[in-house]
Parts: sequence; C-alpha cells; structure tokens
Amino acid sequence: MKLLSVAVPCYNSEAYMRKCIDSLLLGGEDVEILIVDDGSSDRTGAIADEYAARHPSVVRVIHKENGGHGSAVNAGLAHATGLYFKVVDSDDWVKESAYYRILEVLRDITSGDSTLDMLISNFVYEKEGEAKHKVMRYRHALPQDRIFTWSEVKHFHKGQYILMHSVIFRTRLLRDCGLKLPDNTFYVDNLFVFEPLPYVRNMYYLDVNFYRYFIGREGQSVNEEIMISRIDQQIKVNKIMVDYLTANMNKISGRRKLKNYMINYLEIITVISSILLIRSGTEENLEKKHELWQYIQKKDLRLYMRLRYGVLGNSMNLPGKGGRKISVEGYKICRRFFKFN
Repeated sequence: MKLLSVAVPCYNSEAYMRKCIDSLLLGGEDVEILIVDDGSSDRTGAIADEYAARHPSVVRVIHKENGGHGSAVNAGLAHATGLYFKVVDSDDWVKESAYYRILEVLRDITSGDSTLDMLISNFVYEKEGEAKHKVMRYRHALPQDRIFTWSEVKHFHKGQYILMHSVIFRTRLLRDCGLKLPDNTFYVDNLFVFEPLPYVRNMYYLDVNFYRYFIGREGQSVNEEIMISRIDQQIKVNKIMVDYLTANMNKISGRRKLKNYMINYLEIITVISSILLIRSGTEENLEKKHELWQYIQKKDLRLYMRLRYGVLGNSMNLPGKGGRKISVEGYKICRRFFKFN
C-alpha cells in the first residue's frame, strides 16, 4: 500500500501538466500519482500514458468521459490505494523541500500508534505577472508540528480558510463520510474541504509552503468574468453547502469550534456568490441573489440570521444602487489584499 495517493484531474492540460507531474514524481515510491484524463480532446491522455509507461510503479492513468472537476476527483478517490489522499490540479505544482517534509511526517505518524485524519500545510498564490507571491499560512490559528483536535483551534481571519490546496485527508475518512462531488459542476473544491469536516477528529499542521497555486491562466475557472458566466454553478455549490450544514447541525452542535468554522466558511462562500451577482449588473442576477438569501432563510432561520446580519452579510445587502456600489468597492479592497481572482 502506498503512503500517499495524489489525484491530478486533467482536461486539455497538455500545455502545463508536465510541470505538475514532474514535481509530484519527486515523492518517489511512497507516492501514487493518479492522472485522471477527463475526456480531453488534446494530447493530455497520450502524455499521461507516457508518464505511466516510464514510471509504472508510481503513475497510473484513468481515462474517462468528460464529467468535470468533481467527477475527476471522484474517479481518483475511487482508484486510490494510498493511506492518504491529495488533489493537485494540473496547472499547479508542489515545492520539493516541503513535499519531502510532508512525506516524512506522514511516515512517522503511520509507523506509530496514532491515526491522523487531516494534514494541513500552506499554499502559495503563484499569480501571473507578480514577482511577490502571497502565502496562505495558518500558524496563528493552528498548533504546529503535532496532532491536535478542534478544541485547540484558534481564530481564523476573515477570508482565510483551509482550502483544497491546503489539505491531505486520510483516504478511508473520505470514503467513510460518503464524499461524492457533483458532476459537470465547477467550484466543487469547496465541498471537498467542507463535507468531510464533521468526520475529522484530529489534525496536524506543518508550516511549509507546499502547494503552488497558479492564478492567471486564460480561461481559468477562478477568473472573475468566468465565475460570473458560471454563476449558477457557484450558487448550486453554495446551496449544497447550506443543505449539508443544516442536515448535519446536530452532529456538530457539541463541537463549538468546528461549528463556528463551518458557518464562517459558508459565510465567505455566500458573500462571494452575492458579490458576483452584484458585479454582473443584471436585474436577473440581483433576483438570484435575493433568492439565495431566501433559500438560506427557509432552510434554517438561525443560520440565516447569523449570516445575514454579520458584518459581511450586511455589507452584501446594502439597499439600492449606492449600497451595491459600496459592496463592490469593499470587495475590490479585499481582492487586492487577499490576491484572489
């Protein structure tokens, strides 16, 4: 059995996937690289097969019909044989020194008596055209270099959350919690780092800059214009998160810090949905924004009150054109600070 399975969802990735896979190969025989060719029409599948032929004990290729990012992650998880599971998108890569450190920690833990549910590390925004890169780290919120529980987690800053780039999950945990991401839907990475959380009993934070998250490629799903064009998929994911949280509220109600974290994460996703709907400038999308907030209100009034009348919720629901302009200006400031989109 491998120590770590890494799924690499690929769709028409021939121009950049080699950098990603080459960085992952540095993990050696402890790592299983699962290249998921999601119905590509370019040379992605052939390149993947080349890597499997050259590294048969490390690289496996899954060829499938196109089903979107979530479908590719599902396929990777279904085929994974490693004790732990990581997703690395095909236009991203990992840092060699941090990679070795992470594998060392996982080896040490698995050779002992403890079972680790989730390992967290930093990621770096590799933004096109910028010499200085922002690092998302968690040292102020999480204990370092040891296993800890939710009760020891401190406060996360607004806009700072554990994303897909940050996490390595225990493979069995993902299967036990029944994780299945929706097909043909963008932004499902939010579900990947949300739905397993009630099952996570312990964590380990390693303060290393492991994952390099590339931003700036033309056509990238996190580009603001593209996100607005796909706003119905963003709303779909947002509502799935609302449904999941309300359905599992009893399960997490006795774990205050976990509950607060999940509500705060849902809050930032709802704010992103709201600001994109405002930014689109259409009456149709303003109505969708109203409907989204109504959806939350009908699902759980207490949850709605917390989201709607917090600082962020208030800022997204200021009345009239003037209020929407203030919301957009606040969003622009946050965007410059956090380096997203």
